[in-house]
Amino acid sequence: MSDSINILQMPQESLSVRAVKSGFWVFLLRVIQLLFQAVKLIILANLLDPYNFGMMGIALLTMAILETFSTTGFHAALIQKKEDIKSYLDIAWTVLVLRGFILFALIYLIAPYVSYLFNEPKATLIIQIVGISVIFRAFTNIGVIYFRKDLQFGKEFFYQLSSTLISFIVVISVALLLRNVWALVFGLLAGEFVRVIVSYLIHPYKPRLDLSFEKAKELFGFGKWVLGSSVLLFFLIHGDDVFVGKFLGTTMLGFYQVAYRISNMSTTEITHIISQVTFPTYSKLQDNIPKLREAYSRVLQVTVFLSFPIAGLIFVLAPDFTEIFLGEKWMPIVPSMQALAFWGALRSIGSATGVVFTSIGKPKILTKIQLGHLILLIILIYPLSKHCGIFGTSLAVVFASLIPIVCTFYIMLKLFQSTIQGFYKILILPFINIVIMISVIIISKTYWFETVRIFHFFLFVLFGLISYLSVTCLFDKFFCYRMQIIIKNSLLELVHREDV
Repeated sequence: MSDSINILQMPQESLSVRAVKSGFWVFLLRVIQLLFQAVKLIILANLLDPYNFGMMGIALLTMAILETFSTTGFHAALIQKKEDIKSYLDIAWTVLVLRGFILFALIYLIAPYVSYLFNEPKATLIIQIVGISVIFRAFTNIGVIYFRKDLQFGKEFFYQLSSTLISFIVVISVALLLRNVWALVFGLLAGEFVRVIVSYLIHPYKPRLDLSFEKAKELFGFGKWVLGSSVLLFFLIHGDDVFVGKFLGTTMLGFYQVAYRISNMSTTEITHIISQVTFPTYSKLQDNIPKLREAYSRVLQVTVFLSFPIAGLIFVLAPDFTEIFLGEKWMPIVPSMQALAFWGALRSIGSATGVVFTSIGKPKILTKIQLGHLILLIILIYPLSKHCGIFGTSLAVVFASLIPIVCTFYIMLKLFQSTIQGFYKILILPFINIVIMISVIIISKTYWFETVRIFHFFLFVLFGLISYLSVTCLFDKFFCYRMQIIIKNSLLELVHREDV
């Protein structure tokens, strides 16, 4: 009997233990990747100028557009399926390989036209070389899907970390030698190449060509809504990049993308960590609404508890971080960083909620919500960007997300037959907590230090975290916030020795 069938038959305690252990591995991976990304970004920001980041941004946008519009949704469909998926692996891999070659051809052919659109002739070759990465990605061993489906994230850890390490070494080495955009290009290609090699070393499955169109049609029946959701999500996440690159210029695109990356790096990683674990876990609980509601409440509380203080720290320390680590030339990104930090906190709520719809087989709901979100963004982005530049673009992103997140949460309450009273502590108390944390840091900056240096910066971070954790303890004591209990139980499950 396959591992996936055994997991479906596990008692609830075993699934919980496995989910927590998987969460630990994913969290450890993302923390390490986050450290690599932060160090890489600081080094590259001092070696390269915003124009180089903008050039790479154009290439990545081109690739992302074509990849998004050809999303199969097969990975999500395979994870969501209750039954054994082995008979579907070869056809899924075959379709993905064919898609990879077609995408590369399209990227190569349209590169000159994209360069013309952005008025950047030098971008043509960069786009074409970056396109090679889609072929590497297409040949990835489809067997690694079991790492996520069966919550085997210990193996996923080593699989992903190898790519992160090689990419970091290559991009920094080339940047020190060339001091231009090709460092970003070669770093990306090296990471993707290593990932595909390691995928065959770490999992025994050997995919073969298969043209079973009936199975492909079945997978796409679920995947078509994932495709629709992915297309809308692309415009929600990258539509602002396209707008900035086209109407405000390549340099402004470089500024904007770095602001976006810094302000959302931590919160995005947290939501990515949690969605990786919760998607397969929710899928196994999709027929048990009470258990699903309980799991969702716990996940939402942990997500908000982790993402809110990070967003608060980025908001209040953005000027100091930029001046100390990036340099004066990057100071124009500060207002955008602060606005997008607020959006990162909102996004963490939406991501924790939206993954439920896909995991229970209702991606159609998420697609409709994202469509409304996109319409709001289209309405707001031009007037705000025209008057306020990239800061206006950031404000458009924030304002456009407010109503969709409220709608998402309302639909979730109806699905779970719950009321808002059951969730107010999960959302309101952390918000009050970050207001207190930000106030502590502002008071410390105002009365203790005239200028902020590296030591002072980390001291402010420490003050903020101590304030946040202290207030959390008070909330636990007086408002039954229960965060200490959740952390304690999770740690106990993590060291649980039950054979799963």
